[in-house]
Amino acid sequence: MSIHPVHHSAIVLEWSGRTVFVDPHDGAQRFATYKAPDLIVITDIHGDHMDLKTLAELDLSKALIVAPKAVADLLPDDLRKRCTVMANGESKELLGIGIEAIPMYNMPDPNDPRHPMGRGNGYVLTFGEERFYISGDTEDTPEMRALQHIDVAFVCMNLPYTMTVDAAASGVLAFKPKVVYPYHYRGTGGLSDVKRFKALVNAGDKGIEVRLEDWYK
Repeated sequence: MSIHPVHHSAIVLEWSGRTVFVDPHDGAQRFATYKAPDLIVITDIHGDHMDLKTLAELDLSKALIVAPKAVADLLPDDLRKRCTVMANGESKELLGIGIEAIPMYNMPDPNDPRHPMGRGNGYVLTFGEERFYISGDTEDTPEMRALQHIDVAFVCMNLPYTMTVDAAASGVLAFKPKVVYPYHYRGTGGLSDVKRFKALVNAGDKGIEVRLEDWYK
């Protein structure tokens, strides 16, 4: 497995000859060094997750797409035809990759219009025996805290859209991934303090490896 932080919420994962793009946005040039995707996973409708301009610029000739219905409804016809729609709680397997759709939403009001419950998906992707959690835009919901057997997690932390550094650390300490990457950490006040996130997680559980990457190069 090769893990490539790209930008903000965008990730490239390469496994067993397959290339997966997560939330590709901010221009196809950011993905120019990677093979054309076999699978694209999209979490939500906002432009830092579903970027129609970037999708139009990418080579999607062999790509399958996984997305919630709210995203699929906004895709052009050619992409909608190759999109597998997943609702919160559903599980599927595509290209030998297990995919579970995890609720992502704001608290304490799950109907908060920024990220209401049921509109977007976080995902657990299973590659062989390794399970990767991608949080999408969420707070440390009960569904996140109840996750089990996560090898690698990508956890957001940016105000006012998702959660605080403290909430993100608390959520991670609840589900105990082997490795966690703070990502999606730019908010209206600038970049979140990911070094503090690392300190909080390591103070709570030294067995969790926190990897700090620059997502805003």
